[in-house]
Amino acid sequence: MARERTLFSCQSCGYQTPKWLGRCPDCGQWESLVEERVAPAKANRKSATGTSSRPTPLADIAGEGEERRTTAIGELDRVLGGGMVAGSAILIGGDPGIGKSTLLLQASASLAASGAKVLYVSGEESAQQIRMRGERLGVGASTASILCETSLERILEIAEELAPDVIAVDSIQTVTTGELASAAGSIGQVRESAARLVAFSKRNGAACFLVGHVTKEGALAGPRVLEHMVDTVLYFEGDRGHTFRVLRAVKNRFGSTNEIGVFEMKDSGLAPVVNPSELFLSERPVGVAGSVVVAAIEGTRPILVELQALVTPSPFGTPRRTTLGIDSNRLALLVAVLEKKVGLQLTGQDIFLNVAGGFSIDEPAADLGAIAAVASSFLDRPIEPGTLLIGEVGLAGEVRAIHQAEARVREARKMGFRRCLLPTASERRVGASDGCELVGVESLDAVWKVLF
Repeated sequence: MARERTLFSCQSCGYQTPKWLGRCPDCGQWESLVEERVAPAKANRKSATGTSSRPTPLADIAGEGEERRTTAIGELDRVLGGGMVAGSAILIGGDPGIGKSTLLLQASASLAASGAKVLYVSGEESAQQIRMRGERLGVGASTASILCETSLERILEIAEELAPDVIAVDSIQTVTTGELASAAGSIGQVRESAARLVAFSKRNGAACFLVGHVTKEGALAGPRVLEHMVDTVLYFEGDRGHTFRVLRAVKNRFGSTNEIGVFEMKDSGLAPVVNPSELFLSERPVGVAGSVVVAAIEGTRPILVELQALVTPSPFGTPRRTTLGIDSNRLALLVAVLEKKVGLQLTGQDIFLNVAGGFSIDEPAADLGAIAAVASSFLDRPIEPGTLLIGEVGLAGEVRAIHQAEARVREARKMGFRRCLLPTASERRVGASDGCELVGVESLDAVWKVLF
């Protein structure tokens, strides 16, 4: 008969070794290996999802259609691809206090109001605390069932009795199973608890929300396999000093991973932001050097954001290149192009570039705006407030075409911008635009003549 054995598991990456090591040889973390007991595997011939284990030709599988249940929270439904798919598992991660539990409670109350049977499981709060938070959010009269429990076996037992349409667990790191002797939050506990909850979801057709803690580096705590078990992984982004939050899909088997949802944190909870461009530009200073507006594409949605640059003489021998919300290597590349092709002497200057509002941009269409912001701050010459800049800049100083230029120009026109600088190739595709003058540029020299 097989006996239990002891292994040491890394709490960062899940690496296992039969003896203790001071440093994990896989991820390099120090003091991350924790002793865990491993029980022998039990034979189980039953399928976890309850489906037939016989091979079937794809063409012979009956299509049931894609049934989605909406949460009535527009931004959340957008990120999920139009709503929740029955039997799907959704993992939500983010920094402490950013709004994960708030969103989950609001979504649970909204689903319960639409007639769905919801089981909200909390391993971190008491029922009275959840009631107080529900009253503050305006959902104190919700019919969602609240369960304060950390035992996996008890959670599954109650879930089998209630047969909920949606089950929400806050958080997966607090759930433990009696089959493992390790502590709550350990690699084995998180992996086993998540696997059995996902199996219950697939077997019963219940959508499952799991809240996950994050490490100090911003990655989901626990084994990396946790993200592979679920169907959708959502990350909350944003600075706690700002009022808005961005919900981004990192993985989604039933929708696009490019969509984002924007929320504003209020006293009454998270409020969806229908027009993010208006929010990000609401506090933009007018007539200030170094301020430029660019159009970013997130999924199918164009969003106008402000780039702010500050160029000052460096008191040190090595000037700094600091960015927030944009790749610092990209800034170094653009500064080199600016020096070489335009002739600005930025060698002894500290350059700071910030995406206002805490938003992040990772597409090359913001290159032209970044260069214009740096040049505007260095020359101390403001750019006309009604001007939008979009375009990718190459190492030869050329301005390259971008995708979805029509959607960006349409958003600029809606927000009242009177002029848009964009690549000539994109300008030809867009054509005439009522109320917004389109200026096609092919190189930085042409941009320089228009702006400065």
